[in-house]
Amino acid sequence: MSYSASNSRYHEMIYNRCGNSGLKLPAISLGLWHNFGDVDVRSNYEQLLFRAFDLGITHFDLANNYGPPYGSAERNFGDILDRHLRKYRDELIISSKAGYDMWEGPYGEWGSKKYLVASLNQSLKRLKLDYVDIFYHHRPDPDTPLYETMSALDLIVRQGKALYVGISNYPPKRAQEAFDILERLGTPCLIHQPKYSMFVRDPEEGLLEVLDKNGVGCIPFSPLAQGLLTDKYIHGIPRDSRAFRGHFLQPEQITDNKISKIKALNNMAQERGESLAQMAVNWLRKDERVTSILIGASKVQQIEEAVAGLKCPAFSEEELQKIEAILDQ
Repeated sequence: MSYSASNSRYHEMIYNRCGNSGLKLPAISLGLWHNFGDVDVRSNYEQLLFRAFDLGITHFDLANNYGPPYGSAERNFGDILDRHLRKYRDELIISSKAGYDMWEGPYGEWGSKKYLVASLNQSLKRLKLDYVDIFYHHRPDPDTPLYETMSALDLIVRQGKALYVGISNYPPKRAQEAFDILERLGTPCLIHQPKYSMFVRDPEEGLLEVLDKNGVGCIPFSPLAQGLLTDKYIHGIPRDSRAFRGHFLQPEQITDNKISKIKALNNMAQERGESLAQMAVNWLRKDERVTSILIGASKVQQIEEAVAGLKCPAFSEEELQKIEAILDQ
């Protein structure tokens, strides 16, 4: 059955301008890191995409190695785009990345011009697109000159294969160097994608200030700390959880101290009339330097919950201090 988007898709979503650019991104974006690979159920991830767009989520974030296997998330998204979403292409922001290992040999990862251009060409074929809206360098390369990596991003824009460029996982000093190069080349950096949550505070150690200074947007990934900032682990490790499977989130990371913090945060969220997941996302949204929050989802209800959370009340200063006290325990 052909999909038709909801006529009310733009009624509730909040859209924020990304840095100094003219581009607005939804307050909630959908990441396809997990749950969109060949190992996953097509009917489920189709419904995830459709429901997200119906709720005003216009930004879908991918990378060359998302799956598993590598490339399958892009291929599956491209097939759904071609069959159901093609008529909405101009309403969508589709992003991809390259930087991690993708194929064998010396040209299959990191940040050389050879790798980045080849990888994006492969991604465009899988996505069945002429261009992506945003193309990121996924991680800093310790060996390739930064100028080469940034000039590859500039080249990709000039070739019409991406409208904007971004970086991900760059520390503050390296990010500033990247921004300076891109500015000189004439392709300003649009956005930075760091790992950021209540449990991972690294961006507060200079990165947010660098982004603000340079007019670059911020889109945190893993806002729920791989599911820790939900009520999932309060009573143990469920068999269907990432921690049980030992993929990215390891069981030994779920310490008694962390569970104690999660329980206290969950109690506070209930007092505020929201779920812990909603509170964790809104805690990131409190900072105006954050343009959008990148969530993952395995169930439609998780997307609905995240979007519904946009209506939750703002934090008082007392509540923010209480959260800090819990996290400092």
